[in-house]
Amino acid sequence: MTIKTIIVAFSLLITLGSLPVSAIEAAAMSPRQVVEKFQSELVDVMKNGQKLGFKGRYDKLEDAVANSHDLPKIARIVIGQEWEKLSPEQQQKFTDVFSRLSIASYAHNFKDYSGENFVFDSESETKRGGVVVFSHLNIPDDKPVKFEYQLKDNNGTNWRIINIIANGVSDLAVKRSEYTSILQRDGFDALVGIIGEKIDSYSKQ
Repeated sequence: MTIKTIIVAFSLLITLGSLPVSAIEAAAMSPRQVVEKFQSELVDVMKNGQKLGFKGRYDKLEDAVANSHDLPKIARIVIGQEWEKLSPEQQQKFTDVFSRLSIASYAHNFKDYSGENFVFDSESETKRGGVVVFSHLNIPDDKPVKFEYQLKDNNGTNWRIINIIANGVSDLAVKRSEYTSILQRDGFDALVGIIGEKIDSYSKQ
């Protein structure tokens, strides 16, 4: 696994549908606990990646991402002001397809294990009431990858990741530019179609 692969996968960020029972348990977790639980689940999937196959990895990561990320908020951010121009049905459809893309990207990129491990570094509060958890991923025979997990508290006890920066790179801004451009130029159906094609390509590789 290369640093580039890890950065791309983490930057793609993410799923949230109807929450399973485990999500209720996650609601009472601190920001650090939310991040470390997700990292642990990700490493577990990596360790069994080849045995699980794409479908198995996808299924296991679905809950892991749902219980650690705030996809509805990320979906709104990633298409900016264009979000308000969508109908409620389109907003839900975009959230769903973006969720599937996020899980698929993790399942595609984190499919093997060669001794990687996450290490917590520090934690700090933001001026707007959020928290940033700093950690790094040790990779055998390669440089560690530094991560900044940005979290917001939804309902007082429900911390969720809204952005991940890997080695100073956040794909969220890039995706926002890309997605809004497609929406404005080609329309909603075109954007959903492009994302769907990406999901399909991940499942076949």
